[in-house]
Amino acid sequence: MKKAEATRLNILEKAFELIYVKGYQTTSVDDIIATTEVTKGAFYYHFKNKDEMGVAIINELLKPSLTTSFIDPLLNDSDPLDAIYNLIHNLLIDNEFLKVEYGCPASNLTHEMTPWNADFHHALNDLTQQWIKTMAGAIENGKRNGHVRTNVDPLQATMFVMSGYWGIRNFGKLENSKKVYFPFLKELRNYLDSLR
Repeated sequence: MKKAEATRLNILEKAFELIYVKGYQTTSVDDIIATTEVTKGAFYYHFKNKDEMGVAIINELLKPSLTTSFIDPLLNDSDPLDAIYNLIHNLLIDNEFLKVEYGCPASNLTHEMTPWNADFHHALNDLTQQWIKTMAGAIENGKRNGHVRTNVDPLQATMFVMSGYWGIRNFGKLENSKKVYFPFLKELRNYLDSLR
C-alpha cells in the first residue's frame, strides 16, 4: 500500500472510531486531525470536506464489514432461519467490534445524517438494501428447500427481523447493557420457529 493510500485509510479508520463513539455531527475535522496526527492539508488532500470523508467511511469501511458480518453468514447455511438467528445473536452478543453503548454504526448514521444529506442517504440505503435482499433471498431459498413454510413472505419477515435488530440496538444503548438483548433473542427465536 502506498503512503498516500495508507494515510487515507488511517484517516477513515480513526475518524470512524471517533464518530462511532461521539456521533458524526459532534465530531469535527479538527478532532479527526488531532486523532490521526495528519496535517489539515493532508486531510483536505484526501477529502474535500467532512461529508465526503463520511460517505467514504460508509462505502470503504462499513460496506466491506457488512459483507463479512451481515451478508456472508446468510449465504452459507441451508437453513436460513437458523442462519438469521445465529447472525443476530452474534451481532448482539459475540461481536467484539459492535459495542452495546454505541449501538449499530449504520443505524446511528442513518438516524443522524439521512434526513440532511442525500449522499449519506444513498450510501446507507445501498447498504441496507443489500442486507434486505440477502436476507429475503435466504428466506426464499428456505421456502424452496423446505426449511420455511411456503406461505411466508420473505420481505415481510426480513423487515420484521431487521426492525427488531435496529430497535434493540437502541435499547442496548439506553441501558448500556447486553441484558436487554436476551428477551429479544428469545422472542426472535420463537418468531423464526413460527416460520417453519
